[in-house]
Amino acid sequence: MREFNVTGLCIPGKHYMVDISEKVRQIVAMVEKGQYFTINRARQYGKTTTIRQLEKVLLEKGYQVARISFEGVGDTPFENEENFCQNLINQISRAIKRTNPEYAKAWVNNAVKTFGELDIFLNDVCKDKKVVLIIDETDKTSNNLVFLRFAGMLRDKYLDRDSGDSLTFQSVILAGVYDIKNLKMKMVLAGAHQLKDGEKRINSPWNIAANFKVDMSFSAPEIATMLNEYEKDHQIGMDTEAVSKEIRAYTHGYPYLVSRICQIIDEDLDKNWTVQGVQKAVRVILYEKNLLFDDLGKNLESDEDFYKLLYDIAINGESYNYYMTSPAMDWGIMFGILRKQNEQIVIDNLIFETIIYNHFIIKKRIASVNTGEADITRTMPDEVIEDDKLDMALCIEKFARHYYELYNDKDSKFLESQCRILFLTYLKPILNGKGFYYVEAETRNRQRMDVIVDFGPEQFVVELKLWYGEQKHEKALGQISGYLDSKNKTEGYLLTFDFRKTENVGKPRTEWVEYNGKRILDVMVGL
Repeated sequence: MREFNVTGLCIPGKHYMVDISEKVRQIVAMVEKGQYFTINRARQYGKTTTIRQLEKVLLEKGYQVARISFEGVGDTPFENEENFCQNLINQISRAIKRTNPEYAKAWVNNAVKTFGELDIFLNDVCKDKKVVLIIDETDKTSNNLVFLRFAGMLRDKYLDRDSGDSLTFQSVILAGVYDIKNLKMKMVLAGAHQLKDGEKRINSPWNIAANFKVDMSFSAPEIATMLNEYEKDHQIGMDTEAVSKEIRAYTHGYPYLVSRICQIIDEDLDKNWTVQGVQKAVRVILYEKNLLFDDLGKNLESDEDFYKLLYDIAINGESYNYYMTSPAMDWGIMFGILRKQNEQIVIDNLIFETIIYNHFIIKKRIASVNTGEADITRTMPDEVIEDDKLDMALCIEKFARHYYELYNDKDSKFLESQCRILFLTYLKPILNGKGFYYVEAETRNRQRMDVIVDFGPEQFVVELKLWYGEQKHEKALGQISGYLDSKNKTEGYLLTFDFRKTENVGKPRTEWVEYNGKRILDVMVGL
């Protein structure tokens, strides 16, 4: 019986898999054009599985495929040219031997000790052959300078190929997390290389590479192909379209997260293949420890500019256009934390976004303890939860009272930058593993942020606003009313922060209002 897999290679017949044939077809088209390119995607993004399927199709089309990997080879092959050349040729020989033992014999050549000799050798073994070199895990070594020199040699042979001055591979595909232009940066961060005067931190001997535009994330219809296979085996009556759309909504198709949600539903949630089952699986993921989230936390703290960029996007609601010259943006995209959307940079998916919020919240609480700042987390869960039901109205009212008691004498500029994270800091321990929240990305800006809270079978919509006058407040009621419509909800919560220091502002005001057929708790907090 097949199962869902989140560790290592996915194998047809053994694992439930998304149909990625269209993605592979697009990559094959690049190979047929003779393009050299990189497949750079974050950890657990399905690179190796895609490469295996690509190899199978290329072999069926008559190509000679040398699929090798730098994972597990250690640092010895990268100490000098001779070691590198020998390791490369031995790996290629073994790879081709699996499908073409006769041609593999041509690769056994112990005389190759330098890149100059390798250049001549490649002319011989690639003559009248369409050979595709695929190198997986190109960033697995700590010292990549010798590999960068090899990439430079391939670039030169590529440029001479069309003129007939050189014979080389039909296509070269490099796969890994780091883009080849960032390998030197990786070495600097690892302490394996010190920059000399005038040496660039980022450079690339791979400026011949074609743009790799294949979307490696899974769309909802692609996720449905995997769920349809599961449904054929189990006949449980799953609404595969609805479930796949819900999975996509939380993950944006990040392959590991898609498979992990499915695995949890299948193995731990009594096969609850519903929208609610997906939400329960997300709740489990948000409270588990794994290498993907560990990396996310490390990368958050790896660079001050990157940290500030994420804080501005997530907490402050800032919008940033993508700039190719921004190292912080490239860093986030390279590790799958950020992505480009309509020329802007956004956090890749709701699960990552919630992990990032939690990271900021924990740092906020620790900093508050260290500095003696008042702690907003005064409400105990049992004060607002009874019989496993969350009283959101009481929860927000208590927040408003605590907020006024603790911060009415604080500087308004300080509170304007902190009000959102204060509310999320207050909310998190109340949910306490039984629920979770996420921020609706489409509504996050400096004026507005919608927080969606899932607790048990219930879902609550809380809109956070800054006060910009009565007309804007009336518009806010219309906005949350429309958003409640989209969620098929009749009740919502509007929490407005008013930083005017006037006699009309003070203790929190709370009232239920009817607006466009919706019941909205309108809460105003001020100084």
